[in-house]
Amino acid sequence: MKKKTFLLLTLCLLTQWSVAQAPKWVEKAKRSVFSVVTYDSSDKILNTGNGFFVTEDGVALSDYSLFKGAQRAVVINSDGVQMPVESIMGANDIYDVVKFRVGISGKKVPALTLAATAPVVGADVYLLSYSTQKDRSYTAGKVKEASKVAGNYYYYTLDMHLKDKMVSCPVMTVDGQVFGLAQKSSGQDTATICYAIDANFAMAQNVSALSYGDMSLKGIGIKKALPDTEEQALVFLYMASSQLSPEKYMDILNDFIAQYPTSADGYLRRASQQLFLSTDDASMSKVVADMDKALDVAQKKDDVYFNRAKMIYSYQLGKPEKAYKDWSYDKALDEIRKAIAIEALPVYVQLEGDILFAKQDYPAALAKYDEVNKSNLASAATFYSAAKTKELMQAPAEDILALLDSCVARFTEPYTVEAAPYLLERAQARMNADQARNAMLDYDAYFKAVKGEVNDMFYYYREQAALKAKQYQRALDDMAKAVELSPKDLTYRAELAVINIRVGRNEEALKVLKAALEIDPKYAEAYRLMGIAQVQLKLNKEACASFAKAKELGDPNVDQLIAKHCK
Repeated sequence: MKKKTFLLLTLCLLTQWSVAQAPKWVEKAKRSVFSVVTYDSSDKILNTGNGFFVTEDGVALSDYSLFKGAQRAVVINSDGVQMPVESIMGANDIYDVVKFRVGISGKKVPALTLAATAPVVGADVYLLSYSTQKDRSYTAGKVKEASKVAGNYYYYTLDMHLKDKMVSCPVMTVDGQVFGLAQKSSGQDTATICYAIDANFAMAQNVSALSYGDMSLKGIGIKKALPDTEEQALVFLYMASSQLSPEKYMDILNDFIAQYPTSADGYLRRASQQLFLSTDDASMSKVVADMDKALDVAQKKDDVYFNRAKMIYSYQLGKPEKAYKDWSYDKALDEIRKAIAIEALPVYVQLEGDILFAKQDYPAALAKYDEVNKSNLASAATFYSAAKTKELMQAPAEDILALLDSCVARFTEPYTVEAAPYLLERAQARMNADQARNAMLDYDAYFKAVKGEVNDMFYYYREQAALKAKQYQRALDDMAKAVELSPKDLTYRAELAVINIRVGRNEEALKVLKAALEIDPKYAEAYRLMGIAQVQLKLNKEACASFAKAKELGDPNVDQLIAKHCK
């Protein structure tokens, strides 16, 4: 019994001695350490671990492994209070670090100070573990080795025993500054050796304009923080818009406006997103409020008027069942003219032309397009706008073709896919201008530009040009290809039969037409064309039977043939 009492007394004295020897800063510093709980998409606990605050406004560090796959996370501070992780500010899966912001409701949190200089080999260091108790316990050790990584940062080997629950706890200098995050050991000697990654390296992780392509960040489902500059944040918004759900993208827009409240771009982008999601007048009023706020904070008012006009114009193009208040093409026109009154940029004039085009005021629209085509904004698209306007004004085919020539002239050979739509348009314009052989050249150029990735309709249109140009073999080949791609399209089979009849291949025409009738026995045109082929083969009796069947099925074009060949 005396031995037990002596042993207990000894342990108590040792404990008191350990606490007495602890640096004065330990108890306060430990309040910066917290526990982390991450959750998966089913809101089940994914991982638990540690982390610590490095700024009083809630920026914290931990290990990436803890957050990988997480959809949300909370931290539990030394007082047992839960706080949500609001956003991920940077991550590196190679060195297993993550930086994030915790929602602290405007209150300050106890935070560690980052060491300005790295501790030298042999220096005393202290690891602070998470605790909800007010104590000054710690794990002591020394720096055994410091290797440079990622530029001017360090990876430390420590003479220190590390328990699993100590991963991502802060490792401190004797002055009470944090220099590292404790990491899992991959070696065998875990009883006396552990490792730490430079805390300054973890702090250097950030979100950049192109971070939506970062696989480390993609591995975490929690919202990402915005970059530190407005310019980069705007690029980040653009990248995020195509990768997030509308609701999550709206959350980021709200964050952008909170971070950059004097940026007109933020209000304009949110107005555009709200317009996309709008279902009623109440939501439309939010669009207008953001548009008005953008105008209020903007330094370049003309840019805001331009964007307001563009939104109203796009809204009207969608043909809403019930227009919102005074939103109309006239309203859009009024907004863009306010922009032009400040600075008559060609892009503003182009939009004015587009609005006039939508209003079907084609002469006025053409005047605007001609103005743009004389400016430095002239492009294939602007010449195309003018060409389509002239087409609707029923201008001579040569005038339309001249504008499409200007479209194609904006590209150089060999043509790429960007030029392909304009080549196709010019091919059709050349057909309208009775330039079938030139149309063939455009169709061939289009085929090369898209690397042969064409559909049955392309072969049909090129066949029409080939037929008009009297290139019969090309016409036969193209229609055969159209039939191959769309075997149930009877129009293609009829067209193939017509070409065969024209070149005297009447037996082949009959085969094609019989195949068409196998698909649809009531296809009247096939019987009429069979009759024509049979006439060419001097099979008058069979021809008249075919004509009669075509008439029975309602073909309106067969009467003259019957009158001529079936007396």
